[in-house]
Amino acid sequence: MEAIKIFCPATIANVSCGFDVLGLCLDSVGDEMYFEKRAEKGVVIKEITGADLPLEVEKNVAGVAALALLEKLQPDFGIEITIHKKIKAGSGIGSSAASAAGAVYGINAICGYPLTNKELIYYAMQGEALASGAPHADNVAPALLGGFAFIRSYEPMDIIEIKAPSELYATVIHPQIELRTMDARSVLKKSVSLQTAIRQCGNLGGLMSGIFLSDYDLIGRSLQDEFVEPMRSLLIPNFDRLKQVALENGALGSGISGAGPSMFALCKGKENAQRVALAMREVVADADYANEIHVCAINPNGVKELR
Repeated sequence: MEAIKIFCPATIANVSCGFDVLGLCLDSVGDEMYFEKRAEKGVVIKEITGADLPLEVEKNVAGVAALALLEKLQPDFGIEITIHKKIKAGSGIGSSAASAAGAVYGINAICGYPLTNKELIYYAMQGEALASGAPHADNVAPALLGGFAFIRSYEPMDIIEIKAPSELYATVIHPQIELRTMDARSVLKKSVSLQTAIRQCGNLGGLMSGIFLSDYDLIGRSLQDEFVEPMRSLLIPNFDRLKQVALENGALGSGISGAGPSMFALCKGKENAQRVALAMREVVADADYANEIHVCAINPNGVKELR
């Protein structure tokens, strides 16, 4: 293969009660990347559209992930990358993860698919570390695997792929204010009480069970965040009102997408998801900042090749 063009999907990390261990893949929002083989070894980022991001490989999330994978594969050729960013940086729906996951997928494809998508997660995480200060997988794993991805352990790496219930949709609202992942992490407590941890464990177990059983009511009851939401919600405009109208208009539950400022609502069926989107739009109609709202099915496959 001399060249390949791919779609790199947006993701929702944490999904309320799965801080740093759970994420899901969105179907219709994402970046596009183009990879071409070159004679000279190494990686070059030729062009980035849609965002003001560095072309220097060592300063770019995609570049760092690419270098990590090339160090492993040691091909006798190089790779040139073009990135078309359609997920805004700092949006909370996995902009950096899309770049990192896309970079390792594209290079692996050019090299003849020597690694599985699950094996690629480790190398994508190295790019995420540049963006957030920590090599977490709750965005890059669902971006590469599709559906839900549950990280049981980081050392050793143990990631479980979970198929989403067939009628599950996500409504995502992105208030276009930038909230860097590093800043969002800085407001979190370093420790929690035993009782708080017990409640969070119960919610995460309930959510996982609801997903496996396609029990939408159980999914809704379990979308409660004891760890992050109490602090991070203060950084998001209209958070309480947006969450309230989502529930009033049929959402199973609602919370912060990743580090924010985007919020998500999970819904049973596209009709409910669209109704929630309209209600959220009304809340922010007079806001002094722009907003984007997406209604997405859950992407079952992750990164995909474009023709």
